[in-house]
Amino acid sequence: MSDSPTTATRPPLSNPRHWPMFAGMALAFLIARLPWGLQRGLGHVLGWLAWHLAGSRRRAAEVNLALCFPDRDPAWRARLARDSFDAFGIGIFEFARAWWGSTEAITPRSRIEGLEILQQLQAQGRGVLLVSGHFMTLEMCGRLLCQQVPLAGMYRKHRNPVFEWAVKRGRLRYASAMFANEDIRATVRHLKKGGLLWYAPDQDMRGKESVFVPFFSQPASTITATHQFARMTGCAVVPFFHRREGGDYVLSIGQPLAPFPTDDVVADTTRVNQAIEAMVRQAPDQYLWIHRRFKRQPGGRSRYYDKGNTEVAR
Repeated sequence: MSDSPTTATRPPLSNPRHWPMFAGMALAFLIARLPWGLQRGLGHVLGWLAWHLAGSRRRAAEVNLALCFPDRDPAWRARLARDSFDAFGIGIFEFARAWWGSTEAITPRSRIEGLEILQQLQAQGRGVLLVSGHFMTLEMCGRLLCQQVPLAGMYRKHRNPVFEWAVKRGRLRYASAMFANEDIRATVRHLKKGGLLWYAPDQDMRGKESVFVPFFSQPASTITATHQFARMTGCAVVPFFHRREGGDYVLSIGQPLAPFPTDDVVADTTRVNQAIEAMVRQAPDQYLWIHRRFKRQPGGRSRYYDKGNTEVAR
């Protein structure tokens, strides 16, 4: 039997196949409790290591930046690529702290802009779909927002059962529920009942209903779930941007997209990408550029990320 959106069942400790991952999760649990200043320092080191060791992901970031910022000079893009790995390293420790650590030292250094928008929609009994992008601050800022409103999340299940249990259990410390991306019926019920749901539709979800719409003027395979959820539930679709400013965190709640949804799924999905693109332009170094966002193109699989390919000038 699978878990409900509010439970996480631990795999059996008696299975030796799970022991290495249990050991890894125990180490991550301890790391999540290190002082925040030390975690940030280790994050810079991890980002440096990833930059030098994760060659394929570094190429993906460089290609993405060349596609999205073709008018900027190569030196600017190179600096941004390096800075994004620095943010990635810090973000790994933010993830661990959000799941299994404390935010006592971080909460006073955060601020939320537009919280009253969510509170007004809650008072109306209307469901809210908070739309964001894959920024490295997403877990930390998700937890910070959950301290103010009862927020559920939507996620893609992990193949490893121990990691799936550990992460879901960690998220349920602060989220009101965690819906797997195939739990459509439960997600729709949550929104129809006036629930708040946060998800990020800015990755190429193969096998999901999608359309090609622009992202930084490039065709990007984008799931149409935002349009579909709004159509089925009448929920408000609200942009949610989050970023790190030095040691502080800024969470920004935008006005609901209106009119939304329309009868045009392509136009609605384009609007969602435009909202996320606007967020990226505010903090480009904190975006997850290592995802192969443009791997699929209208004509089939692209060669953008192939080793040695010179189709995109970096």
